[in-house]
Amino acid sequence: MSWAQVLELLVVNRLIEPGSEFRLHRHWFDHSAMDVLLGRDFAVAEKDRLYRCLDRVLEHKSELFVHLQQRWKDLFQAEFDLLLYDLTSTYVEGEAEGNPKARYGYSRDGRPDCKQVVIALVITPEGLPLAYEVMDGNTSDKTTLRGFLDKIEALYGQARRVWLMDRGIPTEALLQEMRSSRKETYYLVGTSRAKVKQYEKKWLELPWRKVRDSVQVKLFEKDGELYVLAKSEGRPAKEIAIRRKKLARLLRKLRAMRRSCPKRDQLLMRVGAAKTDAGRGFGFVQINLPKAREEVTRETFTFRLDKAKLKEAELRDGHYLLRTNLVAEDPEVLWDRYMQLTQIEAAFKCLKSDLGIRPIYHQLEHRVEAHIMVAFLAYCLSVTLQHKLRGHAPGLTPRAVLEKLAAIQMLDVSFPTTDGRLLVMPRYTEPDPEPAIVLHQLGLVIPQQPPPRISTASAGAFPLLKM
Repeated sequence: MSWAQVLELLVVNRLIEPGSEFRLHRHWFDHSAMDVLLGRDFAVAEKDRLYRCLDRVLEHKSELFVHLQQRWKDLFQAEFDLLLYDLTSTYVEGEAEGNPKARYGYSRDGRPDCKQVVIALVITPEGLPLAYEVMDGNTSDKTTLRGFLDKIEALYGQARRVWLMDRGIPTEALLQEMRSSRKETYYLVGTSRAKVKQYEKKWLELPWRKVRDSVQVKLFEKDGELYVLAKSEGRPAKEIAIRRKKLARLLRKLRAMRRSCPKRDQLLMRVGAAKTDAGRGFGFVQINLPKAREEVTRETFTFRLDKAKLKEAELRDGHYLLRTNLVAEDPEVLWDRYMQLTQIEAAFKCLKSDLGIRPIYHQLEHRVEAHIMVAFLAYCLSVTLQHKLRGHAPGLTPRAVLEKLAAIQMLDVSFPTTDGRLLVMPRYTEPDPEPAIVLHQLGLVIPQQPPPRISTASAGAFPLLKM
């Protein structure tokens, strides 16, 4: 039996019904048709074999990235001149003492109480993944990009590439390096709104230019960079509504604290929790806390909304400031490219929700990284299915397709013979109309099977690919 088949089992399980290796071993394999699809018996899902496979896959990581580039070219004629780069975190259960990368850090999962690892991901604008890296859980976003620039160049050679990133990832020093010493390396990055205020007088003198029905831009070139100030209609009202909702919730919590007047230590803990929940909205409320050894009263614990600061922020809502060293690029193209960052957000959502990459229960560093690699491979399968759907059924998601195809079931039909033996014939149920349409649109053909034909409604079977 090949290790490739064990890995295939792990990846398909992660795609269809994410769970632990132990659950795959004890439950999922017996309730699936993977033995038929792989042509292997239960030995392929033996518990120790699954874990030994995790111990072997990491050494092939670099070869996988090179293979993916060629595979995306062959399947979808993919190009790699524009790359999206972003980071996320995923938390681990337990102390993870055997994993030095598991650290406390800024949690994008809202679990600051758990250790975590940081995952950096590179994909194309179509969502096709090229590479990823697992880093320490306390890694700062700003320290990661230089290593990835070198990694991509080492894997795929030097070529003209545009890196699309959100603000907070590149440092000023690295942007300067990309402009000066890294030839054919370009960037398009979101920038803090503080820059809008920095060049406020300059912006006021410039005219708005319409690039979309609901988007206008102003252009400003400085020191080899093009700044693009974009204003999106409808977005200000949405941002204002979101902020006011958070502020209203924060003020209700603070009023409740004033009414109950807890002990000072309890008050500090409650205020800290309220700050985490309110996010940036917390900065619009000025709070005076009682000093050490001072009782909590209505006089020592006060707060007020900073209306001037709130009004100033609302004036900038719906505005985006982009910067790039593509100084000759059409601003409409720049705006369209920046909006493609939603693709990498969708990739992280798929990894965390559909593919169940979190929480991580493994305690050893190489097992954690192997778990992430299996999820990465499952995401490759999901993206492949998504692209195959675009030309035939663009309204369907990969998850919806898998749910529809779960109606096709595999079962054994048993007949006793006159000499006391048992004749067993594996059969699958005939697809109902909906799964049949999906198979037809995807160009997939199930081999004909001899009579008797068995319908889904009449069979007490288990799914071919149980969700």
